Amino acid sequence: MEARTVSPRPAQEPSAPVRQNGARASSRTTRPDVALLPKAHLHLHFTGSMRHSTLVELAAQHGVHLPDALVEDWPPRLHATDERGWFRFQRLYDIARSVLREPDDLRRLLRETAEDEAAEGSGWLEIQVDPGGYAARFGGLTPTVELILDAARQASEATGVGIGLIVAANRTRHPLDAKTLARLAVRYAGQGVVGFGLSNDERRGRAYDFEGAFRIARRGGLLSDPHGGELLGPASVRECLEALGADRIGHGVRAVEDPRLIEMIVDRGVTLEVCPTSNVGLGVAATAADVPVRRLYEAGASIALGADDPLLFGSRLARQYDLVRTEHGFGDAELADLARQSIRASAAPGDVRARLLSGVDAWVGT
Repeated sequence: MEARTVSPRPAQEPSAPVRQNGARASSRTTRPDVALLPKAHLHLHFTGSMRHSTLVELAAQHGVHLPDALVEDWPPRLHATDERGWFRFQRLYDIARSVLREPDDLRRLLRETAEDEAAEGSGWLEIQVDPGGYAARFGGLTPTVELILDAARQASEATGVGIGLIVAANRTRHPLDAKTLARLAVRYAGQGVVGFGLSNDERRGRAYDFEGAFRIARRGGLLSDPHGGELLGPASVRECLEALGADRIGHGVRAVEDPRLIEMIVDRGVTLEVCPTSNVGLGVAATAADVPVRRLYEAGASIALGADDPLLFGSRLARQYDLVRTEHGFGDAELADLARQSIRASAAPGDVRARLLSGVDAWVGT
């Protein structure tokens, strides 16, 4: 990706009193609704995008027992900065995935996810999936990818939300498996697959082990979008940049600990997919105010806010914009800037980008 020139940040709006509902008020009586702000959603996992009500319904339909953490005690209390906590998080995710038994279940998930994205102001979604987690149930890797792509096309036609697929390798599996997925992803480049990712516990699979898979994906024209800098520090982000040629980095918030690394991120025009609710839920940050959104933004980093796994963290995309408004004092012009950054960092077609960017300008003027 070419280096970019950092544009001046919009002037920050002065702090305003807090209303009874906890939101900051501007000099105007009300501030525009962030759910009406056009934006792109670049960090959302497939099973994690499921509605909680759908999880409960499908579990009953297919006879899957759900633990209390996914029923009465939902959303679950999570803390994954230690091995035991991550194991519990992954176990809950695997249980949730197990309710997806039939092709219609996948189609329902994507249709409802697209409906929710539209309600949140998202006009373009890039959803990340490891086909290996579903292949045994849906006839193999290739049929699974084709099923998901077909479901995404149907969901997009029904809702007007554009959908691209990020095929993601699992850090806990062998790098050769990642190469298989990269070749599969490249086969469907231009047919709905827009990028290649790397997810799961970054403490159990170093980025440089997957350099070969990402080389295949980049040569095939796909975006490089690995996770890094969430559970591990700046070194994890640097590996994503140097070994995997990252265009975007899932999370990346720990990069703030290394000013020279931030300079590299800015110079290369790499976008950080920052997920405030997820960071708090997994113990990466103590509170939403501790997620370094303002510091990264002021340093010139491109940021795309994301919800990560609403099924496990309990909130979707608009809530992330609300949090940076209330916890970090972002004014409306700055929120619009974040929305523009998400759109520009996406793989959305030019006409979709133009439409969304025009909508952002209109939102600021409301």
